Amino acid sequence: MFHTAACNNSTDPRFALMGKPQRIWAIAAIHGEARRLMTLHDLLLPMVRPGDRIVYLGNYAGHGSDPAGTIDEILTFRRMVLSLPGMMAGDVSYLRGSQEEMWQKLLQVQFAPNPADVLEWMIGNGIGQTLASYGIDPQRGLMAAHEGVMSLTKWTGHIRETVRRHPGHDIFSTHHRRAAYTSEQTEYPMLFVHSGLNAGRPLHDQGDSFWWGGKDFESIQTPYAPFQKVVRGFDPEKKGLHINCVTATLDGGCGYGGALVCAGITPMGEIFELIET
Repeated sequence: MFHTAACNNSTDPRFALMGKPQRIWAIAAIHGEARRLMTLHDLLLPMVRPGDRIVYLGNYAGHGSDPAGTIDEILTFRRMVLSLPGMMAGDVSYLRGSQEEMWQKLLQVQFAPNPADVLEWMIGNGIGQTLASYGIDPQRGLMAAHEGVMSLTKWTGHIRETVRRHPGHDIFSTHHRRAAYTSEQTEYPMLFVHSGLNAGRPLHDQGDSFWWGGKDFESIQTPYAPFQKVVRGFDPEKKGLHINCVTATLDGGCGYGGALVCAGITPMGEIFELIET
């Protein structure tokens, strides 16, 4: 039995309310592939028009060769979009992905019960590439973890200082939302998530399901009320694009040798444009 989403609090800052868009451009997991993102943005910009919404579905960093450059490109494209007549700041939304969730935990890893084990797992799951793109040696962090809390705290402080040297990067992380959705007053409300969704819980009680519940996503067989369709941008199983009546997975495998995907979606949930770079 599926739970009603019960998203009646439109002021909750954890979520992006997209209103009643003319069209939605949903960008799947990028995983640090800055060049692919540049190509996608070049194709997308001429198609964006007032009334559209753009939503990035998380995992901007990790795995690819240029996570820091990916954030630079996202910020540059935002400025370009907002310079278009009729576009507003709320027309662009950014979801927090599992990579961004790990990054926040990284900055507090000195408080973990077993920081060396946690850090080693993070490094092997994408954080290593992100650190390297900022010029930070992941192995130095492992050494600090074995040296003790003071050394590890100094290392995480160095990470914060390094990120601040990249204009807009630290502020960007404060704009990440857990999910985004169109107005319930539309004929076909839609929900956008990073990877997972626990269909047995209301939207505001999902917890970590948005990041770590991806394996259960394919089990959703009926609409997650009040939404008619749920769209995600990352599949941890890496099965590729998959679209049906009630869900859509847009992950083309970017960062793992596959394509970066952006889907243009109508207010009725139909994909009218599919960009793959």
